[in-house]
Amino acid sequence: ETRAMPHSVSLCSWYHYDLSWHATEALLLSNGVDGYFLLRNSNKGPDCYALSVRAKDSVKHFHVRRQFGKYSFGFSEFPSLQDFCSHLANQPLLGSETGNMIVLRFPYPRQVEEPSIYETVCVHTVMQTGRHENDLVPNAPALGTKEGYLVKQGAIIKNWKQRWFTLNRNELKYFKDKMFVEPIQTLDLTECSAVQFDYSQERVNCFCLVFPERTFYLCAKSGAEADEWIKILRWKLSQIKKGR
Repeated sequence: ETRAMPHSVSLCSWYHYDLSWHATEALLLSNGVDGYFLLRNSNKGPDCYALSVRAKDSVKHFHVRRQFGKYSFGFSEFPSLQDFCSHLANQPLLGSETGNMIVLRFPYPRQVEEPSIYETVCVHTVMQTGRHENDLVPNAPALGTKEGYLVKQGAIIKNWKQRWFTLNRNELKYFKDKMFVEPIQTLDLTECSAVQFDYSQERVNCFCLVFPERTFYLCAKSGAEADEWIKILRWKLSQIKKGR
């Protein structure tokens, strides 16, 4: 059911109502550029919203809560949505717990002008498949994106180097640094058999990805960040097993 919206929220041109996490990522990744952001309902409850921001090749989601008519975001409270929007315009830099800095550049509007070009049906196929509506199973790849710095162990010389990692669809890519366009390597997660915390290396916040030819050892800045990577990578593997 559609929740009743505070009037101030519905007036916000970049508030997208019940747009899902998946649709938000698809929208911002296919149409947006770095820095596009929007506000939407969160599935955490009736007075919970999400600020979703495109950061390079991933989408970050942040909680916005409404309590007693005020909007809370991070450690700040705002008496109205207008004040919250003004704050974002004036102070567009967000720092997440993962240490990444994100700049809010452009609100993504709810109403976007569409081209009025529609095809005319000239032939409706005479080929028959024998299938019914129940035979048509809607299917789409689950997105789930993430990016950030991880420290990676070398393959031959076992030294550790910081690399920029991006996770998009079923590919985990790592780059020499954030500004590089070409990845050093692209790992196909359909070939990955396991992702787990690792205690064999003398390092904290370490986890590994098991592939047929090699096990990759990676370290995050914090236990929370390592846990976040493990959770989303395991979720990817579960989606792959389900054939999605």
